[in-house]
Amino acid sequence: MTRSLLLNTRTCETEAALSQDRKFEITDARRGAALTIRVVTQAQRAGLAGVLEDGIIKVRLTAPSAGDSAANDELLDFLSGVIGVPASQMEIVAGTYERDKIISIEGVTISSVEAALQRAGL
Repeated sequence: MTRSLLLNTRTCETEAALSQDRKFEITDARRGAALTIRVVTQAQRAGLAGVLEDGIIKVRLTAPSAGDSAANDELLDFLSGVIGVPASQMEIVAGTYERDKIISIEGVTISSVEAALQRAGL
């Protein structure tokens, strides 16, 4: 897994702008790590689905729509289990109503998130 998957929150806005042709509004960046997720909904079960060429982590969810609050809750709960931190330490800082989202994880290091994702099969 490369460092481009996990961004230091200080460079999150710059990296997102460079790696994607989207304009995400970055709000309340916190100390910790951030990662870019592409949500695929209506899956039979939630799970990690791989890493796209641009470094975005693909996550399958059972929710009906990526912009639905149920999908956002399911995503944070799923990532909480994978990374091993409470969902209360995570926040969707960009893409709340989109399939591409930037997740800020407070109080963790990039290396600990990378290790957790590798243990989960990425």
